Amino acid sequence: MVVHPATGNNSGTLVNALLYHSKNLSKVNGELRPGIVHRIDAFTTGLLVVAKNDFAHEKLAKQLEEKTTHRKYVALVWGVIKNDTGTIDAPIGRDLHDRKKLAVTSHNSKDAVTHFRVLARYKDVTLIEVKLETGRTHQIRVHMNYIGYPVVNDPVYGRKKLIDKTGQCLHAKELGFIHPRTGEYVEFTTDLPEKFINILNQFE
Repeated sequence: MVVHPATGNNSGTLVNALLYHSKNLSKVNGELRPGIVHRIDAFTTGLLVVAKNDFAHEKLAKQLEEKTTHRKYVALVWGVIKNDTGTIDAPIGRDLHDRKKLAVTSHNSKDAVTHFRVLARYKDVTLIEVKLETGRTHQIRVHMNYIGYPVVNDPVYGRKKLIDKTGQCLHAKELGFIHPRTGEYVEFTTDLPEKFINILNQFE
């Protein structure tokens, strides 16, 4: 599901669903993105936080900006990663050869740091847990492609033939933050979706 309306996607988005569910959403990001504090890529599954008022939105956005939110992803990548853990510290900006894509570049880029840990190794792929230190657009997909382990079934950065049309095997599994009102730390988790598991099962 696309997060918010844009050119070519005026309906069927998360924002459309939120507005149907509740008229009380933050207005910080304007009429097209009510309640949306952050986004995940199209076809990436998992958790998002949505703000119902401006007070909550500003508190949550500040945590994202200060890198105090806890965000953990699970990804299936091509190739067998030998190291159990790793950190990718490489700036991301527009791909100089394809403006629709992002890439590791020193030209008009922003710092990007990704940490990963191997969960399981298979013959041709590796299941990893990924923790974001920064939140750049397409960060995990760009970084894993950069080090030679692109995300499986990624239609943009995948480099290999697509297994099906369900999108990249990337799932926002955990999300934690300080609750804007209570000041308490809260954390949420969600299981891998069926589409991810179906592809993973082909390699087990």
